[in-house]
Amino acid sequence: MLDIELIRKDRASVEAALSKRLDPSEVSRALSSIAGLDRQRRELIGEIDAERQRRKEEARAFAAAKQAGQAVEPTARDAKAALQELEDRLAGVQEQLHAAMSELPNLPADDVVAGGKEANQVVKVFGAPPKIDNVRDHVQLATELGLVDFERGVKLGGSGFWIYTGWGARLEWALVNWFVDRHFAAGYQFMLPPHLLLDSAGYAAGQFPKFYDDVFHLAVGEGERGQFLLPTSETAILGAYQNEIFEAGDLPHKAYAYTPCYRSEKAGSHSDERGTVRGHQFNKVEIFQFTSAEDGEQTLEEMVDYAEGLVDALGLHFRRSLLAADDASASMRKTIDIEVWMPSTRKYKEVSSVSWAGDYQARRAGIRYRVPGSKTNRFVHTLNGSALATSRIFPAILEQYQQEDGSVLVPEVLRDRVGTDRISKPSRKK
Repeated sequence: MLDIELIRKDRASVEAALSKRLDPSEVSRALSSIAGLDRQRRELIGEIDAERQRRKEEARAFAAAKQAGQAVEPTARDAKAALQELEDRLAGVQEQLHAAMSELPNLPADDVVAGGKEANQVVKVFGAPPKIDNVRDHVQLATELGLVDFERGVKLGGSGFWIYTGWGARLEWALVNWFVDRHFAAGYQFMLPPHLLLDSAGYAAGQFPKFYDDVFHLAVGEGERGQFLLPTSETAILGAYQNEIFEAGDLPHKAYAYTPCYRSEKAGSHSDERGTVRGHQFNKVEIFQFTSAEDGEQTLEEMVDYAEGLVDALGLHFRRSLLAADDASASMRKTIDIEVWMPSTRKYKEVSSVSWAGDYQARRAGIRYRVPGSKTNRFVHTLNGSALATSRIFPAILEQYQQEDGSVLVPEVLRDRVGTDRISKPSRKK
């Protein structure tokens, strides 16, 4: 959520920044509505304060007259009812203002350009694409090598589900465990959160209300709190700290979580979204940091370097891209994608999005930190990044490490965990 004070003091800069993401006329209407509601809110607060002051003065006058033995006529005005009416009006205006503020996306950072995917900027390329003759795609490789059972996955869960099998399950689990060990050694706190979250966590992360329909919701009875299956453990890590206050000396606070991620969006039929690239359930390890306001942007660079180090250690060719405003999550000031090369499509596919939300999520979640020497607490800055999404690293490994004979080499850092240095076609049972 944005700071209402910023809208009051510098509406022009807010309007310009939001126009990178939204139609300028839509931004102007939204800010005008918010300004009007904010004005009503402050006027009502003034009237309520004045009414309360009148009630105090009347009470004091009544008490003084009674003490002096004077005959006192009760006031004809129902002061209590008048005050209640004003407070009810204020509650209604505040609810409208909160809803309007909740709909606004975050302000993109200064170096984030307007536009969608077409405006994304490649910042750096790491290595060169492997030279492969007779390229097989990851679906063919996974099927021929017995690594993923797509047909039985659909039988179990329907379209958009799969089953890792045999050496494929070993490779998938090796990736998860390697990420877990790396993050623990890097000083991140390991968390295994619930997969079912309350709707308040979705709101805090900025995913609700706009993307409410993109997740799986649990059917609940009347009066019960809404729950949903988490789409990413970013939502759980942030939500776990709602309405808490950090000590300045405890920042940055680093946490990470492994969870399956559940998305209701449809799996793509396009060639670059086949197989495990996009589905309703996939594994991901997420890193997260809570920092001071001063350290937010620097922490973003550190987290990007760290996530890139994981992809580099796996021996994959990849690149870094700065996302344009409309291609990034609405909750984020700035997002950098790490994209691996997929030889079969000759395209890059995102395996990690590392994002800086500024204080946008913290305002929604009520997460602050104490500032030494100050009587007021400040909102933390939050950052998150995939480190990494295995459902896309897995096919990238298959395609970039494929051999002429149809086998796939295992990245060196995973060989002890997988139990082999090469995955070959299973021998047929006689």
